Amino acid sequence: MEAEQIAVQALTRDGRPWQPSYLLGIDPEVCIGCGRCFKVCGKTVMTLKGITGDGDLVGLDDDEEILRKVMTVGDPGACIGCAACSRVCPKNCQTHGPS
Repeated sequence: MEAEQIAVQALTRDGRPWQPSYLLGIDPEVCIGCGRCFKVCGKTVMTLKGITGDGDLVGLDDDEEILRKVMTVGDPGACIGCAACSRVCPKNCQTHGPS
């Protein structure tokens, strides 16, 4: 039996409707690995990874030669849908949406 996805809608402190916008993905072709999104996220949703010459994502501690760093979604279940990460991203490389 699959769990049913239910869109969450809440109210702000003064009663205005608000719907979470969860981090769904980060485009590694656009991300520059600056870490701004990581710094603003209080839930440790993202993880910095390296991209090899073959285009593989690897951990920064791996012995692979890394061409550049990019942010990835490491723990999507921890996202609370505040979208603060998208507001600080200089490259607009993130995708957000309902759960």
